[in-house]
Amino acid sequence: MGKITNEELLKSINTKFEGQVTVVGEPYGLLTLETSTDKIIDILSYLKTDPTLQFIYLTDITAVHYPEQEKSIGIIYHIHSLVNNVRIRIKVFIDGNNCHIPTATTLWEGANWMERETYDFFGVLFDGHPDLRRILNVDDMTAFPMRKEFPLEDPNRVDKKDYFFGR
Repeated sequence: MGKITNEELLKSINTKFEGQVTVVGEPYGLLTLETSTDKIIDILSYLKTDPTLQFIYLTDITAVHYPEQEKSIGIIYHIHSLVNNVRIRIKVFIDGNNCHIPTATTLWEGANWMERETYDFFGVLFDGHPDLRRILNVDDMTAFPMRKEFPLEDPNRVDKKDYFFGR
C-alpha cells in the first residue's frame, strides 16, 4: 500500500485543477482520469514537480483508436510515484483527423521514444517533439497500422470460401 491513497491524490489534483479533470474510474486500484489537450502538460508537470506527489517515473505513453467515437484517438499516459508507490493513468481524447497534442519530452526525456512509437502506429502528432519520425515502420509508409481503418480480412481471398469447408 502506498503512502498516498487515491482519494488524497484525487483531492490534490482537484484542488489544483478544479473542473478540468474527470474521474473515469479506478480499475484494479489504478486511478484513471481524463483531461483535455490544453491541460495535459500542466497536470503532468504538477504531478511530477509537486514535492508530496513526486510522480517522477513515466511508465508509458500509448494510444488507442475508437473509430465509432467522435474523438476517436485516445492518448494514455501511465506515470508512477516511486516514493509513494502510487500509479495513475491519464487519458486525453482527440479527433482522429486532427491528431495534435503537446509533447511530454519537456518533462521526461524518455517520452521521446514513446511518442515516436505512438506517432508511428497511430499518427498522433506531438507538437514540439524534437525528432518526430517513424521508429519501427518504414519511412515511406502512409498508413498507421494500429488504427482500425481497414477490414480485418480481404473479401477477395478465395481460400476462405465456404465451399472449401463443406458449407
